[in-house]
Amino acid sequence: MSTLRISRRVALATATLLASGATTMIGATAAHADTQLGTMTATPASGADNDAMSFTTSGACTGGGSNVIMSVTGQGFPATGTQVVGNSPISTYQQTAAGGYVVPLSNTMRYFAQQAGITALSGEYDFTLTCRNAFGATTFGDYVGKIFFTSPTTYTSSTTPTQTATTTTLAVTPANSATAGSAVTLTATVSPAAAGTVQFMDGTTAIGSPVTVANGTAALTTSALTQGAHQLTAAFTSTDPNFGSSTSTVTSYTVSPPSAQATTTALAVTPGTSSPAGTQVTLTATVDPSSAAGTITFTDGGTAIGSPVQVSNGSATLTTSTLPQGDHQLAAAFTPTDATKFAASTSASVTYTVSAPTGGGTGGGTGGGTASGTENITTTVAPGALVLSVAGSTVALPPLTLNSASTLFATAGPIQTVTVTDTRAGAPGWSLSGQVADFSDGGDTINGENLGWIPRLVNKVDGLNVSLGGAVAPANAVSASDSGALGLKSSRTLATATGLGTAQLGADLSLVAPTSTKAGTYTAVLTLTAM
Repeated sequence: MSTLRISRRVALATATLLASGATTMIGATAAHADTQLGTMTATPASGADNDAMSFTTSGACTGGGSNVIMSVTGQGFPATGTQVVGNSPISTYQQTAAGGYVVPLSNTMRYFAQQAGITALSGEYDFTLTCRNAFGATTFGDYVGKIFFTSPTTYTSSTTPTQTATTTTLAVTPANSATAGSAVTLTATVSPAAAGTVQFMDGTTAIGSPVTVANGTAALTTSALTQGAHQLTAAFTSTDPNFGSSTSTVTSYTVSPPSAQATTTALAVTPGTSSPAGTQVTLTATVDPSSAAGTITFTDGGTAIGSPVQVSNGSATLTTSTLPQGDHQLAAAFTPTDATKFAASTSASVTYTVSAPTGGGTGGGTGGGTASGTENITTTVAPGALVLSVAGSTVALPPLTLNSASTLFATAGPIQTVTVTDTRAGAPGWSLSGQVADFSDGGDTINGENLGWIPRLVNKVDGLNVSLGGAVAPANAVSASDSGALGLKSSRTLATATGLGTAQLGADLSLVAPTSTKAGTYTAVLTLTAM
C-alpha cells in the first residue's frame, strides 16, 4: 500500500529583538541634597495634566548655590526621579517677596507621562527642587512639593485624597488572534468594583467611547481592528473619590488577513467513459459549497472547451458533439467572482474516449431465427487526490519582549490558515503534522524547542470528522546548544481526519527565548506535512 505525503514550508519570522538593557532617557536624574530647606506649592493648585505648571519655593537657596534643578517621582516614574527642570541659573526665575523662586516645569505632566510610557497618571507625585552649583555635583539643600492625580487627566494639591486602590484586568475574546472584520470583544474587570468608566485603547489610540462600569465590568465589541499587531489596554477612570483609577497591563493581539473559503469542484461526463464520434457529450461540474459564485471553464487536456459557464446553485453544464476521435483528459476549473471570499479549485481529470462512428451493435442470425447482441457497460471511479495548501508563506510574529518576571523573552501569534482537501476513493483519512527548525539571524540561534502551539479548527465540511492534536508547550527558553526534542523541534500532530472533503486548520504559536539572546531578526522554517 502506498503512502501519499504532501509538505509545505512556512517561514516564521520575529520582528527585531531589542538588545538587553536598552532604556529610554527622559532627561537626566537630579541629585538630591541631604538637607531640606523648605517646601514649595504648585500653580495652579489644581488643574489638568496638559496645564503649564510651576512651583513656588518657600525661601531662597540659603545654603548656597547658583543653580537649581527639579525632578519628579511617583507611580510610573523611576524611583530615582525624572528631570522636569534642567540645571539652570537661579537668576533666570522670578523671585517672590519671601525670597522664594517661581520655577515653571519645562513641559506638561502629560508630556512627561507619555515620555515615561505611563498610560494613565494616578495618585501622588512628589517634586524636588535642589539648590546646586553650576558645574559638578555639589548640592546645598532641597525644596519639596507634591500634587495628587484624582483622575488620569486632573490633579489637586490641596489635600491628600483617601482612596482605595483598584486594579484593572483585560480579557480579549477570541484569545490571542482574530481575522480582519471579525468581532472582537474586550472585557475589563475592575477590583474592587467601583463606579467609573473604562476607555479601551489600542496603543495610544482610543477604541470607541468610554464604557460605563457595571458590577465591576465593562465590555466593548468591535470589528474595526486592522490587520497586524495590536497592543490593547483598558484604562479605568474612577468617578468615586473613595477609589483610585487604574490601567490594565498590555495585551498583545494579532489580526490576520481574512481567509478565502476553500472550494472543491467535481466533474461528471455523460454518457459513461466513451462514445462514438459525433455523439453529444455532456459535462457537468459541481462546486461545493453551492453558495460559491463564479464560472466553470471546461478543458480537454488543458485547452478550453467553449466559453466559461456561469455557476448556478453549485453546478454548471456544457454539451458538445465536436470531440474528435481518441482519448481525452477532461476537467473543470472553478474561478470565483470574489477571490477574497472563495478560493479557486479544479476537478480531478476524467479520461474519456471517442471512438469511430458506428452503425449499430454486434450480433446476427439466420433468416427466420433469433438475433442477439451484447453491450459492455463500464464506469470509472476517479482516484481523487490529497491536497494541502497554506494561505501565506510567511508568519510575522510580534517582537520578543521581556516577561513580567524578567526571566525570558516571549511572543505569540497565529500561523497562516492550512487547507487540506481529500477526494480519494475509499476515504483513507489523513494526518497533518508540523516540525520546526532552529531560528537564526544568520549568526545567532534560538532553539526550535522554544516554539510551541495550540491547534485550532477554522472550518470543515459536513461529514468530515476532524480531531485536533494536543497543545505543545514551548521549552523553558533552553539555549541554542540544547539537543532535546521538546516543543515543535520534533514532529507534532496538528490534526487527523476521516472522511472526504475540505478542512481549514490553524494554530496559535508561542515562542520564548533566553534573556541572553542577542538583538536581531530571527527566522525559522515550519514544515507542514499531510499524509
